[in-house]
Order: sequence, then structure tokens, then C-alpha cells
Amino acid sequence: MNTPLRLLVVPPLYGGSLPVARACVRALARLGHLVEVFEAPEFHGAYQALVGLRVAGDRLEYLQNSFLQVVSQAVLAKVESFAPDLVLALAQAPLSRQALKRLKKDGVPTAMWFVEDHRVFTYWQAYAPLYDVFAVIQKEPFLTQLAAIGQENAVYLPMAADPEVHRPLDLSPAERRTWGAAVSFMGAGYPNRRLAFRHLLGYGLRIWGTEWEGDPALAPHVQMAGRRLSTEECVAVFNATDVNLNLHSSVSARDLVPAGDFVNPRTFELAACGAFQLVDRRELLPGLFAEGELATFGSMEELKALLEHYLAHPEERRALAARARSRVLAEHSYERRMSDLLSFVAGRLPGWPRPRASEAALSVLPEDLRAEAAALLDRLGLTATAAFDDLVTRLRQEQGVLSELETAILFLDEWRKQYGLAGS
Repeated sequence: MNTPLRLLVVPPLYGGSLPVARACVRALARLGHLVEVFEAPEFHGAYQALVGLRVAGDRLEYLQNSFLQVVSQAVLAKVESFAPDLVLALAQAPLSRQALKRLKKDGVPTAMWFVEDHRVFTYWQAYAPLYDVFAVIQKEPFLTQLAAIGQENAVYLPMAADPEVHRPLDLSPAERRTWGAAVSFMGAGYPNRRLAFRHLLGYGLRIWGTEWEGDPALAPHVQMAGRRLSTEECVAVFNATDVNLNLHSSVSARDLVPAGDFVNPRTFELAACGAFQLVDRRELLPGLFAEGELATFGSMEELKALLEHYLAHPEERRALAARARSRVLAEHSYERRMSDLLSFVAGRLPGWPRPRASEAALSVLPEDLRAEAAALLDRLGLTATAAFDDLVTRLRQEQGVLSELETAILFLDEWRKQYGLAGS
């Protein structure tokens, strides 16, 4: 889109879709849009403190729901002050049904990227119809089920990677000793993974991530005492490992290699790093990567056979990893996903985005400041016709000492608000 949009992103208080939300924010900003974030994680400590009260379960549930209603009201307050063209919520975002109904009544468009398995997390049934657009990481029967409950604006939007974060690294020998291994796995200790990895202990397996406690067989292989690694540390592990295992999670231990459709974020992140991976086959994987770009397995026997083969053939690992990285860079970045999502919104919501009343920034400023202001607009990634309100919003996102021009612009904004001139 040529005109920058005002976008409010609402991440969850915590959980797996939080880093996805951060990646969306970065991607939208790189696309030239004005992005504000409702910092839901700042409320997580207070939410967790309720558990420490040690009250009855029904009372705790009431308190938690009441707290989330307050957070939802805070989102509405943020919407009122920022006036976004779109509110983009990620899975588990603290937006209540009442808040979504209020946004719809006020004519504020909303979209949800539901980056979860609809079979496991079923809350979508109550929330999906309240969003204007509902993006999902699965296809059928989910899309049909959404249509059946009134959500006609559903779109398949698979996971992605951020190539500025997930990238090849030039690691030192010391870093490779810290983070490297012949075989490693990054992720949480789901039941199927706990049992599956007991079959792979003879390959020098290193396990990174949380929720691996209580398993004596795996304990010597769990790194860093099972703490949560930062994104930067994860990227180092991916780069330093010969064979990265990518086994999708399952709450059931019946099938160690679970059948499934959606493709997890790790698939794209490993590929973007130029790291070799062995990934279990998924129904939607062939539509995302071509033959010869990923090495896949469908059983533990096949996994062990492939593991032995690729450990002995580093040149094949490098070739597959390079092809997978090229595919991600071309088709599977968060910028591509956000661009596709915004195009879908524009196609489904007539008249979106609505024109804003704000005057052009250069027309508001005195003539003697316009040349300098034009250079400022360019530096901030705004067009020469950008609205004054958009310029002010972008300036408030900047850090560091303000220049004389920037100070003057912010002072002018406050003056216009005081005298009722804003948006006139």
C-alpha cells in the first residue's frame, strides 16, 4: 500500500505467539506503516500475582476474568488515543468479547492471526465471528468451520521467519563449543518428544528449551538447566548445530511422530538461518517448500536412518539448507505475510482504510521549515504527503534527544490540540 497505515498490534500477555507479534511489528514498520504496540506483557506480572493469592478455583477464575476485562478496557483506551486503521491481535491477545463488540460498533476494523492448532485451542469458536478478518495456519476443515459460525473473512496465512533475526552467523570456536552439537533440538518437552528423544541419545543429542524436568534419561542432555533461551541464543544454536531436529509437538505420546497439517515457526526460522534440519512430514509442508529443499521423515526408524546419513554427508546438508533459505527469503518472511494480510483486509472490507481528516504535515508547518521537514519525513520513512498526525506519531516513537525542528513539531501538535485545531 502506498499510504502508510496506522496499525495497533495487540500481543498476548505471554506465550508462543508473543515473539510472532514482535516479528509482525518489525515487519509492518519495515513496510512503512505507523505501528503502535499495546504492551500486554507488562500486565503479566499482575495476572500471575492473582495465582499467589491461593484462593478457591472458581474465585481465582473470576478474578482472572475480571483482570482481563480491565486489560481489554486499556486496549480500547489505546485505540481511542491512537485511532488505528486496523487492530491486529495475535492468538491469546487480551481482547474480550465485549471489547471486540465495542470496536465493531465504533467501526474500528480488527484482525486476528490465530497461530494455534484449532483442534487443541478451541476458544476461536467464541471469538472468531467478532473479528472482521481471521487469519489461520490451517486450511480445511478449519476454513469451512469458520464459515459455518459466521466468519466469512478467513484466510490461510502460514507461519514465517524474520530474515533480519534468523540469519547465518559467523560464530567463533568458543561460541560453537557453547552452542554447537552434532544433533540438537530446540523446544518444549511435549510428551511425544520426551519419548522420541530417548531413542536418539547415542547421537550426541543436546536439548535446549523448557519443560524437560522429571526425566532422568534426558536430564544429562538438557542444556542450561532447561532455561528459556533468548531469540539470539536460539539463532546461535541453529547455526552451530550439524543436524537440527524439528519434531512437531503433540500432547499425546501415542504417536512419537504425530500426523498433522500446520507447519511450525521453527521450520521457517531454521531455514532462514541456513541451518540444516530434519523435520517431520506435515500435510501443508509441500505447498511451502519444494522437493529437495527440506529433509523430512515420517517415523522414528526413518528419522534415525536419515540422521546417520546426513551426519556423514555434510555437503548434502549444506545444499539442502541453502535451497531452503532461498525459499524463505523469497516467500516466507513476516513482511510477505503482513503484506498479504493487509491486501486481504483491503479486498474484504469495502472502503478500507477510511480517509483521515489530518492535514498534510508540510502544509501545517511554516514555509521556512518545510525544506528541513521534508528531509525529516524522508528520514522517518514517510512520504512527502504524509499527514501531520502521522509525523507526530512517528516522532513519538523515536528515541534520543530531539532536534529543534522535532521539538517545534511536537509543541505545535500540543498547541493545536489545546485550541481544537487538530485534524481540522
